[in-house]
Amino acid sequence: MGGSGSKAKGVWPFSGNASDSGSEGNEQSLARLKGSRNATPYVFTRRSSLYYDEDGDLAHEFYEETVVTKNGRKRSKLKRIQKNLIPQGIVKLDHPCIHVDFPIVLCEV
Repeated sequence: MGGSGSKAKGVWPFSGNASDSGSEGNEQSLARLKGSRNATPYVFTRRSSLYYDEDGDLAHEFYEETVVTKNGRKRSKLKRIQKNLIPQGIVKLDHPCIHVDFPIVLCEV
């Protein structure tokens, strides 16, 4: 979890520069946040991990039961379906989350 952060410097308006130093770094990041871009550290939407199948059912994974005959014995197996699935797309979050690249420490232990 949480591995979706960007690795590049300067990709997000609230990411700090290497020239920021000391206590001014957090203040400059916050000032930049309130700047002309009006970027927010909150995330309001995310990409869904659910898919629709041909019947319109919504789930993470779909399986099909197949009957296999081996040595005269009938045995049923589940085969995972990976074709003809449509991703759900972008989903609005119930509560906004803080972006993983937000540069300020929220709580120190």
